[in-house]
Amino acid sequence: MLIAPFLLAQTPVQSFEFRGQQFYLKRDDLLHPQFSGNKARKFRYFLDQDFSEVRLLIGHGSAQANSLYSMAALAALKGWQLKFYVDHLPQWLQQTPSGNYKAALALGAEIVPVAAKELYGLTVGEYLRESILPTLSAALFVPEGGRCQAAEYGVRQLAQEIHDWAVGENITGLKLFLPSGTGTTALYLSKYFYDNKINIEVITCAVVGGDNYLRQQFATLCPDDRCHPRIISSPKKYHFGKLYPEFYQIWQQLAQAGVMFELLYDPLAWLLMLNYKQQHPQQPIMYIHQGGLLGNESMLPRYMRKFDKK
Repeated sequence: MLIAPFLLAQTPVQSFEFRGQQFYLKRDDLLHPQFSGNKARKFRYFLDQDFSEVRLLIGHGSAQANSLYSMAALAALKGWQLKFYVDHLPQWLQQTPSGNYKAALALGAEIVPVAAKELYGLTVGEYLRESILPTLSAALFVPEGGRCQAAEYGVRQLAQEIHDWAVGENITGLKLFLPSGTGTTALYLSKYFYDNKINIEVITCAVVGGDNYLRQQFATLCPDDRCHPRIISSPKKYHFGKLYPEFYQIWQQLAQAGVMFELLYDPLAWLLMLNYKQQHPQQPIMYIHQGGLLGNESMLPRYMRKFDKK
């Protein structure tokens, strides 16, 4: 059963020691198994508002995206049908569903492959805006990854929780770390602290695209770069979704230290955050655990096949 929306807040902060360094973890992965992490924060607006005229929720992205599962949970909670468009749906995944794809199907999601780039030379988002959305009524469209101004509503609540915690613990100069895909969560956290003149700095890293891509995403939602997060660059070029031994190693070490993370975004962020902490050992750092663990059902077997010695 899905959790009531008014409970999707006030996640705990955990003190966490890793490689001899002390961190704070904002455990947003504990919001709820079906509606957790940054997607729950970004979609909170759609939970809280009435939208009584909506019957259909439209989204797009990867068939294994965390947003797919969260949107399926949102639709189930609101009594909507979800249609989630993907550019490609692997045959092996259809034959042996797993991870976010399998969980979304169980919640009643309809996942529609469109091959937009191959057939029309468009991204899936462009195809939806040009060919699908104009034909629909009583439909609500959410851009890929929840990258929209509506996301600010729930992310501001997260920022308020973090600020209240820092005040209660008498912690000043807090550095807030999280990895970025579209960068929506990082941006709206940073904007909240900037708007309210709060001395908490948001630091992020580009996981899906490069630094310039991430800056473009920030600028799309907020042209004023004074409220943008700080981007830490990786000295090594990583390709999203590709397997790297250092990612697997740090993920295993984090699990051994007592907290399970996901394998797509968190490893790079932890590598960069550890390097930052070594250079600034006295600065208090909080890492936002954004959930997404269901994706490990598909990622972990890939890592084990490639790097585990049998």
